[in-house]
Amino acid sequence: MKAAVERACPRVVSCADILTIAAERSVALSGGPSWAVPLGRRDSRTANRALANQNLPGPFDTLDELKSSFRNVGLNDKLDLVALSGAHTFGRAQCQFFRGRLYDFNNTGKPDPTLDATFLQQLRKLCPQGGNGGVLANFDVTTPDVFDNKYFSNLRGRKGLLQSDQELFSTPGADTAAIVEDFGRNQNAFFKNFVTSMIRMGNLKPLTGNQGEIRLNCRRVNGNSNIATRSSSSEGDLVSSF
Repeated sequence: MKAAVERACPRVVSCADILTIAAERSVALSGGPSWAVPLGRRDSRTANRALANQNLPGPFDTLDELKSSFRNVGLNDKLDLVALSGAHTFGRAQCQFFRGRLYDFNNTGKPDPTLDATFLQQLRKLCPQGGNGGVLANFDVTTPDVFDNKYFSNLRGRKGLLQSDQELFSTPGADTAAIVEDFGRNQNAFFKNFVTSMIRMGNLKPLTGNQGEIRLNCRRVNGNSNIATRSSSSEGDLVSSF
């Protein structure tokens, strides 16, 4: 995409904006909502993988940890958290990111008690102990390639793939559980809140004006062919992490 854009209008459109547009288009083309994407971001001249891994939500996070990650970047720890987690209505995850739930959850020697028993057996068949950690499983077991609200119905049925998914509904006393219930019943409510949260996330401290640069190669800072980095796009990064 970047190469095609560069041919049409060199050094005008950033990798960050391309990622943000691609996020919106992937949702819309899969049956989800569409929205006007605010543009004008610039790309960072640096990147910090360790800081990204530290600040972005992880698959093993508890609800409290998820909430903290969202608050730390200026997002709401209830509506934004639940709405953006709904991006897991499509996509895949590797066995290595949820296999612990199947066999030895939190070093108990037992599976995660919040997992549906039938779903547990299905996942164990796909991801046996000692097996290939790179095998992929669908986030949404109901409609894996459609952007809809079935992710939330799955959580209500204890069929969230990642620990960080199921935490939204199964954590005792969770104030996010009622939102999961609402979105599971009302797809329009989910779509509306998802769009609002995506726009809010895409506006988290973007580089604009003369800040940063317009990268010619999205994997590298301009003028340095030896350093591969990530472009500065909070929306693109967070969507890919969920």
